[in-house]
Amino acid sequence: MSQVVTIPQKKKVNTKKINSKKMMSVLEVLCVLLIVIFLFLPIFWIVLTAFKPESEVYTTSIFFQATLDNFRTVFGSTFNLGKYYSNSLIVVAVTLLITIPVSILASYSLSRFQMPFKQIFMFTILATQFIPLIVNVIPFFTMFRDWGMLDTTLALIIVNLGHTIPYAIWLTKGFIDRIPIDMEEAATIDGANRLQVLWHILLPLAKPGIITATVFCFVITWNEFMFSLVITQQEAVTLPIALSFFNGEEGVLWNQMAAAGIIFVLPTVIFMLLVRKQFILGMTSGGIK
Repeated sequence: MSQVVTIPQKKKVNTKKINSKKMMSVLEVLCVLLIVIFLFLPIFWIVLTAFKPESEVYTTSIFFQATLDNFRTVFGSTFNLGKYYSNSLIVVAVTLLITIPVSILASYSLSRFQMPFKQIFMFTILATQFIPLIVNVIPFFTMFRDWGMLDTTLALIIVNLGHTIPYAIWLTKGFIDRIPIDMEEAATIDGANRLQVLWHILLPLAKPGIITATVFCFVITWNEFMFSLVITQQEAVTLPIALSFFNGEEGVLWNQMAAAGIIFVLPTVIFMLLVRKQFILGMTSGGIK
């Protein structure tokens, strides 16, 4: 008996669907490129302007004789940017040295210990982040004026601590809450005390969260403008205020302002490059329970 052999037919490929997917991929790449160009074009312009001589500032050419005179000028006696730079570094360093240890201890206590009114305290910490900063300007100014602390770096440190400590506590507590308490109990059984558990177990595991809190507190303190504008006058002026000095009666000194702008963002860029891996890990793990 003869058998009938049936040859399976090939499935028709939907070329229209494939072409539409390719078109969408191309459009996505173009959109990403446009966004990147849009974001980095101002940075590219600032870098070019910072190295341009005075005669080339208003030209659109990207080919010119580069010079470092603008950087020498901003650090010279006319603008004295080095003094304002050191003020900003002092304020940021002291603020972080106080904020991070305090926030770690506070968040650990709130996460592990049972205490009365803990939820109310946590809500109060969160509520402080909803208060507009402009509301606190006049009270802080009046308080520092009465204490004789206007135009001092100590006043700026106190103001920044009021912003960074609640934020760092709330952020760090979320990371500590995700660490299993069984690990602490095992270490306690082995004879470790609270400080040893905190130092050898919790801190390494919560390192991405601590780095994330440090980055945000660094950026908040480094870019703080409003309180510095009101509280400082000359001695304790920080970099965000100093950038406005390049807008004079004769117009804006664009090349020197661009040079000062590069100097201003340089610490943030260096800091982010040093901690980028831990920061990304902290940002991604912060959204995963």
